[in-house]
Amino acid sequence: MTNPIYLALDVPHLRDGLDLAKKVKGHVGGIKLGLEFFCAHGAHGVHMIGQLGLPVFLDLKLYDIPNTVAGAMQAIHVLEPSIVTVHASGGRAMLEDAKAAAGENTRVVGVTMLTSMDDRDLQRTGIEGSAHDHVMRLAELSREAGLDGIVCSGQEVKAVHDQWKDGFFVVPGLRPAGSASGDQKRVVTPRQARDDGASVLVIGRPISRAEDPARAAREIEATL
Repeated sequence: MTNPIYLALDVPHLRDGLDLAKKVKGHVGGIKLGLEFFCAHGAHGVHMIGQLGLPVFLDLKLYDIPNTVAGAMQAIHVLEPSIVTVHASGGRAMLEDAKAAAGENTRVVGVTMLTSMDDRDLQRTGIEGSAHDHVMRLAELSREAGLDGIVCSGQEVKAVHDQWKDGFFVVPGLRPAGSASGDQKRVVTPRQARDDGASVLVIGRPISRAEDPARAAREIEATL
């Protein structure tokens, strides 16, 4: 079975990122590079990480008019990412164009609701209903638009998986039992998320800030 753990590698210095990725390479299935990494290191940094031989997940959360998002997707073809994120709230036309412009081997997944938000945060943006309801709506929109899957918290992935059996589900905001939640509000353990249907488990600080990152990754892998 392919290791579903993707290390969230958001570090200010490329050398530190490469060193960390090399340490945990044998205990993760891929590397997630987010906005902080991409803004700091650009395409060069992505190429350097890609040379380690692990799949690269570009978590750019693209959100703009359909033509602009399609152009951005075409611009990153050369990076050959295994996964790219767009915001599902960008609307069906944007999602359809993003998928159409993506590389043949790139999965496009829609970000539904950030795991740092809860029901109250959602209501403050003017959206009524629960986080669960909002995620389910955007999951259905993503499916109808032809995306490969979505990003959601572990609290919603089971319900989404029940409705979208062949979907590809990325779950961030995971914390091993006993770990601090930090700025995450809708968290579950990696094992629970995997059991509930997650395809990819995005894990950052519990590995990257551990005293022994390789051991931390190995211990999380052992729980799955």
